Amino acid sequence: MRKIILASNNKGKMTEFNALLKGVCEVVSMSDGGVKEVPEIGRTFVENALIKARNASAQSGLPALADDSGIVVDALDGAPGIYSARYGGNHGNEEANTQKLLAEMRGVADGQRSARFWCAVVFVEHANDPTPIIIQRGWEGEVLREKVGNNGFGYDPIFYLPTQGCTSAELAPEVKNTISHRAKALTALLEELKVC
Repeated sequence: MRKIILASNNKGKMTEFNALLKGVCEVVSMSDGGVKEVPEIGRTFVENALIKARNASAQSGLPALADDSGIVVDALDGAPGIYSARYGGNHGNEEANTQKLLAEMRGVADGQRSARFWCAVVFVEHANDPTPIIIQRGWEGEVLREKVGNNGFGYDPIFYLPTQGCTSAELAPEVKNTISHRAKALTALLEELKVC
C-alpha cells in the first residue's frame, strides 16, 4: 500500500482519517514521519491546509494530505473559523475553546444559532506540486447552549444536527465518518484522484 503523510498531530483527526482511508493507503502521522509543525499563517482554511501539506511533504519526502477545519458560526460573522483550535487561548485546549464559544453565543436567540463545520482538504504529490488537489465541504448544524454527548472531539458536543436529531458527539464514529464535513471532503478527494 502506498504511504502518505497526514499533516496533523490532532489525535482525533488521525483516528478519523485512518478510519476513512483504511484499506486504501497507509497513513503516516507527522510524529512517525519526523515532521515538525509549521505556523498556520494563512487567512483561509485552504491556505492553511496547503501550507501544512507542503511542509509535511517537504520534510518527509512523501505525498501529503492536510486538512484545515473548524466551526463557522453565522451569528459571530464566521468566528471562530480558522482560529477554532485556539479560540480559547491555547492551541488544542478543546474545553477552553468550547466554553468560549458557549459564552460568545449566550445572548443569541434560538433560531439564530446556525453554524457549520467546514473542512478544506489538500493533497500534494510533492512539496512543490503546482497542481494540488483542493476540496472543501461543510456540515450544517446549530450551536447548542450546553454540551451533549461523549463521542468525537473539539466542538462536537455543542454541534447539533437537526437532520440526525442529536449532536455530533452523540453519533457513533462509524456514522460520523460517513456524514461529517471531513468525510465528505475526503470522499470527494478520493473520487477525484486515486490517491493511493
